[in-house]
Amino acid sequence: MNDNNNEKNGLQLELPQNVAQGEYANFAIITHSSSDFIVDFARVLPGLPKAQIKSRVILAPEHAKRLLGALQENIMRYEKEFGPIRIPNQEPRTIAPFDLSKGEA
Repeated sequence: MNDNNNEKNGLQLELPQNVAQGEYANFAIITHSSSDFIVDFARVLPGLPKAQIKSRVILAPEHAKRLLGALQENIMRYEKEFGPIRIPNQEPRTIAPFDLSKGEA
């Protein structure tokens, strides 16, 4: 899940132009079964009644755990270089960057 492993394994990645721009998401919903983790990335906008799911990623449990480790490692590197990431008024397990019940960002 990181560049070093890709180089060691000789894995070459192709990034198609239509994927390279990415999708902006400010909300994620994670569910799982015994065999898969499903991560839906959505965009929540103030004043709109529905959040639109922009991308769905389905992972085997082992890959979900590797992704967790890679995210933790990269967040530690980021904070070492740029300082702590602050999330104001965050309750445990909350991912949304703002209160959805108030309809504001």
